Amino acid sequence: MEEPFLEEAFSSKVVNNSSRVLPHEIEDQTSSIHSPPQNNGLHRCKTAPAMAVVQSFKPNAAGKTDTRPESTSIVKKTLAFLLVYLLLGVLTYSLNRLNFSGTETHPIVDALYFIVVTLCSIGYGDIAPLTPATKVFAIVFVLVGFLLVDILLSRVANYVLDMQEEMILTSVHSGRNFIVDDEKGRMRIRLKVSFALGVVVFCIGMGAIVLYFVEGLELIDSFYLSVMSVTTVGYGDRAFQTMPGRLFAAVWLLFSTLAVARAFLYLAESRIEKRNSNIAKWVLHRDITVKDLLAAGINNNGFISKSEYVLYKLKEMGKVEEQDILQICNQFNKMDATNSGKITLPHLMVVSE
Repeated sequence: MEEPFLEEAFSSKVVNNSSRVLPHEIEDQTSSIHSPPQNNGLHRCKTAPAMAVVQSFKPNAAGKTDTRPESTSIVKKTLAFLLVYLLLGVLTYSLNRLNFSGTETHPIVDALYFIVVTLCSIGYGDIAPLTPATKVFAIVFVLVGFLLVDILLSRVANYVLDMQEEMILTSVHSGRNFIVDDEKGRMRIRLKVSFALGVVVFCIGMGAIVLYFVEGLELIDSFYLSVMSVTTVGYGDRAFQTMPGRLFAAVWLLFSTLAVARAFLYLAESRIEKRNSNIAKWVLHRDITVKDLLAAGINNNGFISKSEYVLYKLKEMGKVEEQDILQICNQFNKMDATNSGKITLPHLMVVSE
């Protein structure tokens, strides 16, 4: 029969020193709470509050709306900020075309191309500011562009990927699944890395095709410029020169640079997850020592209970920190106004009022 992991930690840290509950008392209480009902002649009082009444005391049932931003609202705000950013950049460039160097194709297309290249921090160098005023404009625009990409466009990428992951999770019903990690309730990290790398390869291939057929570059040069673009290296020896090529680059660069950044993020997540998995295996398979016995004991009474052992192992794996436990204990203390070491239905009713 399993007992709760953090109940004993709560009781030992939340209750004041004058009313500290001993471990055997806690275990007696938890065993009585979580043990299956026995035929002892006791019955539930008919006037006891039903679970529906208990649910009504939850904050969400009281009419409070969820504070998390709506997905559609994130997308709308992102598109609005991006549109304002692009329009401001296009207007500024169009009014100061003579103050920028480079080959001209079409004023609007060149302006949009310059803004996207600046936003993605590629730096081809084919279009550059010449006067002090346009250089100051470029400085401000680059800084704002970094903020826009980090806060807004990354949210859209997260929204799209999370939506795809949710669709896959909801489509799986039974059997062993090699796509979804049932324990974590998400796509397996290796699949996410493979999917992200596949998107990167697709972006590189699409860019190389356009550069080969539209810009007229050689095959090697097409792949070279495509890779240098999506990785935001931008040596400057090659760039888009035609109006169709620059119009394509204005859309392609926004998507491909975000895809590459997401792929590198998944690669880093994969390495971290593998490292954490190795640490967890090492912690679970090593034998407990006297030092562990002394460190795991919360009440320093010479022995450790199951909940203390589990809590100690979680801390050793790095899955929970001491600060997190103290914050949870403080929250428990607020609900346990009588310092009884437990939360009852009357406590919840008082807190919800």
